[in-house]
Amino acid sequence: MGNKTEQLVEELSQLTVLEMAELKTLLEDKWGVKAAAAPVFSAPPAAAAAAVESTEFQVTLVEAPADKKIGVIKAVREITSLGLKEAKDLVDACPKVIKETCPKAEAEDIKKKLETAGAKVTLKGL
Repeated sequence: MGNKTEQLVEELSQLTVLEMAELKTLLEDKWGVKAAAAPVFSAPPAAAAAAVESTEFQVTLVEAPADKKIGVIKAVREITSLGLKEAKDLVDACPKVIKETCPKAEAEDIKKKLETAGAKVTLKGL
């Protein structure tokens, strides 16, 4: 692309959705055409992605209080199928990711099990 077109693309990328709709109307009037049923301009991809709810989540064990550590280790073993030593090492190394990616329902179930055992857990949408 030439310098002029690159500059135009950059400027258009900074428009709000309302400004894009106004631009579409002005161009239709100027050129004497009507836009097709499909929108000519749409929201930037970042805005569209923000509106979509995550379907996959990462579960992170944030904290396991000393007085609840045994229960948290048991819960981690149940969730991950790790051995006793591996589960203890994981709990001792908080914060640690328990599950890299899983559906929302599974992530909430894991969080509930760990919180019932006394741990602090965060879910991060992917």
